[in-house]
Amino acid sequence: MGAPFRQPEWSALALIEAPDAVTRVHEAFVQAGAEVISTNSYAVVPFHLGEAVFAERGHALASLAGRLAREVANRAPHPVQVAGALPPIGGSYRADQFNAETARPVLQTLVDALAPYVDHWQAETLSAIEEAELVRDVLGEDVRPLWLSFTLYDEDSLGPPRLRSGQQVDDAVRAAIRLKATAVLFNCSQPEVMAEAVTVARTVIDKAGSDLHVGVYANAFPPQRSDAEANAGLDDIRSDLTEEGYTRFARAWQRAGATLIGGCCGIGPEHIGALHRAFKQ
Repeated sequence: MGAPFRQPEWSALALIEAPDAVTRVHEAFVQAGAEVISTNSYAVVPFHLGEAVFAERGHALASLAGRLAREVANRAPHPVQVAGALPPIGGSYRADQFNAETARPVLQTLVDALAPYVDHWQAETLSAIEEAELVRDVLGEDVRPLWLSFTLYDEDSLGPPRLRSGQQVDDAVRAAIRLKATAVLFNCSQPEVMAEAVTVARTVIDKAGSDLHVGVYANAFPPQRSDAEANAGLDDIRSDLTEEGYTRFARAWQRAGATLIGGCCGIGPEHIGALHRAFKQ
């Protein structure tokens, strides 16, 4: 939409230089039929901004992200929830970079800044169960719903689905139940690996007698290698994931038991519009 965009700041750059673009993006998704919009706080972390900028402006930028989303939701023509996006602090896909001691104050800053604006918390692109456990601990007594969203190995073709840490999906789902999440999702991975994860999740949830919701929001990136370096550059977007192509995947997720369906990187308002038309009944 013409917003400034580069690494290392990534999507945080729009908050800094063109917050009106963030508003336009939220509005475009709402107009397409989205019932949940995420705060643009994913890149408001030292990993993207640098330690000095985050220390000086992190709280203010996260607060701005929350306010922009809330304003759009408040004037939407249909009910729209604001999800408080809590990202992996050490970079996407890098469970090996997770450090609870250094991640905790960053997460606390985001939670404090977003709290006035969000309907539920959405910890996303989690590569390891330990990241989810820290989020739950930082949220403390906050009673708002918690959605935990894990990212999966894109390269898996054999064996049970796994997180990028190597941990198995069934263990992650059991952790989500233990952490009293209201939804477990899978995001920022190839559409092809999602259905099996949903099937595993539903099996664990049904066996536990839980009412945990299951969701998917895949990305449109090419497969990400297990040794990919987060923040190393900008990824291409797959040409085959048209609105129709993505909706076909979404129907398979629904058949497997997903009740929350959306889109991650590279999935635009046109895709959400197609999902809305396909599933609005």
